[in-house]
Amino acid sequence: MDNHDIERQSLLSGLLDPPNQGNGKNGSRRRRFRHCKTAPPAADGISLEVNTSKSIPHSQSVIGNLHPSFKQVAACLSVYLGVGAICFYIVRHDIKGKKTNAIVDDLYFCVVTMTTVGYGDLVPDNVLSKLLACAFVFSGMAVVGLILSKAVDYLIDKQEALLVKALHMRSKLSTTDIMKEIETKRVEYKFIMITAFLVVLIAIGTIFLVLVEKKDIVDAFYCVCCTITTLGYGDQSFSTEGGRIFAVVWILTSTLCLSLFFLNIAELNTERRRRALVKWVLTRKVTITDLEAADIDNDEVVEAAEFILYKLKEMGKITQEDISLVMEEFEQLDIDDSGTLSISDITQA
Repeated sequence: MDNHDIERQSLLSGLLDPPNQGNGKNGSRRRRFRHCKTAPPAADGISLEVNTSKSIPHSQSVIGNLHPSFKQVAACLSVYLGVGAICFYIVRHDIKGKKTNAIVDDLYFCVVTMTTVGYGDLVPDNVLSKLLACAFVFSGMAVVGLILSKAVDYLIDKQEALLVKALHMRSKLSTTDIMKEIETKRVEYKFIMITAFLVVLIAIGTIFLVLVEKKDIVDAFYCVCCTITTLGYGDQSFSTEGGRIFAVVWILTSTLCLSLFFLNIAELNTERRRRALVKWVLTRKVTITDLEAADIDNDEVVEAAEFILYKLKEMGKITQEDISLVMEEFEQLDIDDSGTLSISDITQA
């Protein structure tokens, strides 16, 4: 094996740190990773229809991984509620229902509208107020979906380290161990955090309705369930000024938390399927068909780099398109067209 081939192979085979590379073959093999064969179908009972965007938490786009700061969230929410409160204050006489304080009612109506709870205790009663309600329900759903849900998701992610520390209090894990634990069981820990937040919010809402709104325990819990699921039958709602002030914050957080709860259940199921697939790929016996598929350069020998690519594709972690994109970047950086990257290549690039 010439020097170029040894250096090129080390780019991927170094991941396994093999003690010896063995004897190589003559001839040029640069660009051999461009045309990687597709892995054969999995055995019956193991589905390969794995959502690769879910299998690797950090494979999302840069924009998707950026969580808005709480200042941006507060600013956006303040603008929405402020504009909504002003608009509905102007048409307050055209909104019928049980009223308390004009400003509180307007904020309460904005939140009930944007979260699609729609109790029916306050409803628009003419053309202008109905058109305003239509505009604010669509814009409110956009605010909830694009900004607030990301902020809540980010807040929950930040609590994962505290949860890991609490679960391993006696183990005295280092920061590195905590980060590794979070990365390995991110979906499970996130599910625990969301569930805990949801239970707390349900309990707070129920207690508040009993103590402040003077509802019995069954009606209070019934109202909480109708609210967080945005069912909004309308027979139970917040009717006092203090209750509606509380509802402005509580309805936002509880409805978002429930949405994340169900979303995380789906993500948890996808993660378990992915792990089952990975386990099957790593434990099943390698066959001659596998070797033929993994032999990218058709030299009847499968090297470590070829085997890694084959197994990663079989797990659904990478695709042929991913390999092609990486090879395109490699070719752009390989200025001297040597099949290897050096400091001079990076400098000239």
